[in-house]
Amino acid sequence: METSPVFDYDRAFSRNIGWVTREEQQKLRGARVAIAGLGGVGGAHLLTLARLGVGAFSIADFDQFEVHNFNRQVGAMMSTVGRPKAEVLHQQVLEINPQAKILRLDAGVVAANLDEFLRDVDVYVDSLDFFAIEARRMLFAACYERGIPALTAAPLGMGVALLYFKPGSMSFEDYFKVEGCEENEKYARFIAGLSPAMLQRGYLADLEAVNFKEKRGPSTMMACDLCAGVMGTSVLKVLLERGPLRAAPWAMQFDAYKQKLSFTWRPFGNANPLQKILLALIRPLLKG
Repeated sequence: METSPVFDYDRAFSRNIGWVTREEQQKLRGARVAIAGLGGVGGAHLLTLARLGVGAFSIADFDQFEVHNFNRQVGAMMSTVGRPKAEVLHQQVLEINPQAKILRLDAGVVAANLDEFLRDVDVYVDSLDFFAIEARRMLFAACYERGIPALTAAPLGMGVALLYFKPGSMSFEDYFKVEGCEENEKYARFIAGLSPAMLQRGYLADLEAVNFKEKRGPSTMMACDLCAGVMGTSVLKVLLERGPLRAAPWAMQFDAYKQKLSFTWRPFGNANPLQKILLALIRPLLKG
């Protein structure tokens, strides 16, 4: 008669030891990470951090899986089409760590449940859809007010762009400066702030795949995987206080297609003269 496998936390994550100490692994076990958005990067972030041994999560997503998610979303497969993303990813985390403590918000994060979502959170990981600017502003502002470190890793082309908003340093709003802007200008400023180096420029093969009016754009699994690796490492450094992590107005971008790494420093964020030039180049593309 076959017996069910018995879960053992220390054994499950024993291969982390060496890159982290046993004491640090227990610190990860006691940490709570909040992740809003469980699509392309969000699902990958969640499963990466679950395999790192993070012991508690607050997760939120109101969407369900569809066939067009298959190219990039770790929870998207024939068996999950039509199922809520938060429910599917919740189940996948428990398959990795049955002892994980998970707060799940199936309606996404809104003003009414914001306090619940961020309660006892050590780090916030931004994984919202690119076009969810207002929800993103709300979450980053709430983290800043509460002193919660907040990070975003954007999948750009076949690469990743990382921004870290450290408590007491430059805020999301001070960096992106989107308050009072019309919709397309908000998108332009978000793109410019995420990717001052614009390493992804030059290899987009079909310009018609980008349509800001219809709120759609191309994506790759490679970019999402890179985002998860960079985010997982960054969250580890923040939680374990393991060495420096450059905070905004610094930004990091790595592009695997071009095999380039860039660190940019933009004092005053999008008010920086270099960013104003970049914005002047981006705006016509969004209108087109």
